[in-house]
Amino acid sequence: MSDPGIFNDPGLLHHQKTIQARLDRARVMEQEITDQGRKNIYDVADYHLFFGLHFTGNAWCFREWAPHATAIYIIGDMTRWQLDERFCLVSRDSNGIWEGWFDTDTFCHGQHYRLRVLWPGGEGDRIPTAALRVVQDSHTLIFNAQVWQPWNTYAWKNSSFIPSDEPLLIYEAHVGMAQEEGRVGTYREFEDHILPRVADAGYNTLQLMAVQEHPYYGSFGYHVSSFFAPSSRFGTPEELKSLVDAAHGLGIRVIMDLIHSHAVKNEVEGLGAFDGTSHQFFHKGQRGIHKLWDSRCFDYDKNQVIKFLLSNCRYWLEKFKMDGFRFDGVTSMLFLDHGIGRAFTSYADYYRKGEVDGAALGYLFLANRIIHDISPRAITIAEEVSGYPGIAAPQALGGTGFDYRFAMGVPDYWIRLLKEFKDELWPLGSLWYELNARREDEKSISYAESHDQALVGDQTLFMRLMGENIYHGMWGTRPDIKTLRALSLHKMIRLITLATAGDGYLNFMGNEFGHPEWIDFPGAHNQWSYHYARRQWSLRDNPDLYFSRLADFDRAMINGLKSFNIPGDGRAQLCYHHEDHKMIAFFRGKLLFVFNFHTDSSYTNYLIPVPPGRYGMLLDTDEKAFGGQGRLSRGQVHFTTPSTVPGDIDNHFLSLYLPTRTAVVLLSSH
Repeated sequence: MSDPGIFNDPGLLHHQKTIQARLDRARVMEQEITDQGRKNIYDVADYHLFFGLHFTGNAWCFREWAPHATAIYIIGDMTRWQLDERFCLVSRDSNGIWEGWFDTDTFCHGQHYRLRVLWPGGEGDRIPTAALRVVQDSHTLIFNAQVWQPWNTYAWKNSSFIPSDEPLLIYEAHVGMAQEEGRVGTYREFEDHILPRVADAGYNTLQLMAVQEHPYYGSFGYHVSSFFAPSSRFGTPEELKSLVDAAHGLGIRVIMDLIHSHAVKNEVEGLGAFDGTSHQFFHKGQRGIHKLWDSRCFDYDKNQVIKFLLSNCRYWLEKFKMDGFRFDGVTSMLFLDHGIGRAFTSYADYYRKGEVDGAALGYLFLANRIIHDISPRAITIAEEVSGYPGIAAPQALGGTGFDYRFAMGVPDYWIRLLKEFKDELWPLGSLWYELNARREDEKSISYAESHDQALVGDQTLFMRLMGENIYHGMWGTRPDIKTLRALSLHKMIRLITLATAGDGYLNFMGNEFGHPEWIDFPGAHNQWSYHYARRQWSLRDNPDLYFSRLADFDRAMINGLKSFNIPGDGRAQLCYHHEDHKMIAFFRGKLLFVFNFHTDSSYTNYLIPVPPGRYGMLLDTDEKAFGGQGRLSRGQVHFTTPSTVPGDIDNHFLSLYLPTRTAVVLLSSH
C-alpha cells in the first residue's frame, strides 16, 4: 500500500488490512491468468480471437470451450441443418477446448449456423460463445450465428480521433427506441437523424445502451446472450462502426453499457447451460442465480471466465473503437447478496468478512487495468449504488481504478423531493448536501434523471411535475399555473444538478425537452405495441410547444456552462442560503448561481454576499425563449455595493431582482 492514508481518507485506516487483502487477491488473479507473469494481461484477453469461427486466409478454423461436452457439431445452412461428421469438432486437450479446420469454400458470408452440443445424458443446440454476429429469424424468431466475412472491411474515416478534455456531458441513448415511428430504429437512422441532435445540443459523449446482443428486446439490453455480437436488430457491425465513426467526426466520444454483472439465463441463445452444466460460466446452485433479475451470475473465480470478460473489453475497444464503458450492476457484482435491500451506513458495511465477492472485485481491478492499457484516454464508469469506497479511486491509491462513478443518490433525492415534500417545504440544506456528497478522491457524474426514471413503474421529472396536464397544457400561447410551475422547476432542477456536478453530467434522450411518455417496450402486456418505445422528436421541433423551449434551454445551459469547464472546475462554494426564503447561491469557478425556489415570493433588491466586482448575466431560466415569463432583462450587468453596516469594510453585496422559481447565472470579474 503506497500511502497509509488510503484514498486520502483516514477513516479507512481501520480497514486497511481488508483492503490490502482484496488488492492482493486481484494481483494473484492476474498472476494466475498470465501464467505467473510469463504472458501479459493483454495477450491472455484473446478469447474472441482464439474461439469462434475465423478465416485464416487459407482455411477456416472453429474453436469452442465446452468442458462437459462429449461431442460438438456445427450445423447450419452448410449442412442443411443436419449432423454431418465432416463438421464434427475434435477435442483438443483436457481443458475442454474443441477445434475444427475446414477448407476455404466450406463457409461463406451470410450463412447461418449454430452448434449441436452433446453431453452425458443429453444434447442441445447452442450459439457459439464467441459469436461475432447473431441474427433472429423474423418468422420463427429463432436466433442463429451468422458467418460474417464481408469482402470490404469498414474503412475508418476518423481513426485518429482524440476526445476533448472538456468535462463529460453524456447523452444516454437507446438506438432502437430513438426514432419516432413505432418500430425498432437502426444504427444508420441514429447516425443520420439523432447524432446531429446530440451535437447541436452540446453533449460531447454518447452513451449507447443495448449494444450487446440480447434475445428479449424489452430487457433494455441488460439480459445479454452473445457478448461479442453487436445487436443485429439495429443493423450490421459495419453500420455500428459507421455510427461510432460519425460521432468521432463530430467530436463526440462513444461509450457503451457493458454488462458483465450477469447474463441472460437462456440456454440455446445464451450461456445458460452451454455444455450441459449450469456452472460452466456461472456459480453452482443458488449462488449462480440472480433472483431479482432472473438471470445468471458469473463465477469470477474461474480463469476462463475472467479471460472471456477481459477479452470482451478488448474486443469493443479495438474492433469498434469504443471510447470506454459504463459498467452496469457493479453493486450486484461486489456483494454476495447483490446489495439487495441493504442500507450502507458505515464503512463496516463494506468490509465485513464473507460479504464481498473478492474475485468480482479483482476482475473489476483487472478490467480497468486492461482498458486503460489499451486506450489510456478510454473512460470507465461504475454504476455502483452502495457507495463502496475507492471504486473510482486510482489503483495506485488502492482503488479499483474506475475513472468515474455515478452519483446515484442525486436522482433518487429529486424524486423524493417531488413525492414527499410540498414545494414550499423543500429542505434546501439537505438538497445542497445531497448534490455535493461525494468523495474527494473519486470523480463522479451527476444527473437529475436517467433511463431508470423514465421506465414504466416510475416517472420522469417532467411527468411528475405536469401529470395529465402534459397532454394539453404545453401550447406556448396558453400557459397555466401548473405548466409554468413545471417548466420552471424542470429547468432549475437540471441547472442546479449540472452546476454542482462533480466531474460529469448525464441526460437520457428526450428528457432534455420533457418527453411526455414513459418507456415501455413491446410485450404481451401491451399487445406488442411500440407506442411507448420511441421518442417524439416532433414535439421538440414544434416551436409552438413548450417542449421546444425546454430543449432550447438545455442547449443554452450545456453549451454555456461547458465553456467555463463546468462540471469539473473544483467544488461548488456555497455563499448564501436562506431556508425560509427558499434561496440558495453558490460559486463554481467564476460563475455565480442564484436560485429562488420560493413558490410565490419574488424578491426585489435581494442582497447576496459576494466578492466585490462586476457581475454580468449569462443565463436566466425565466427567459421567454425558454418558456419563462420574461421578468428579467437580458444581459444585465450588476456591480457590488459595500456593506452599509458601520465598520464593516470587508463585505460586499449584489442587489438582485429574483422572481419566484427562477435561477440566474452571473459571470464575475473581480
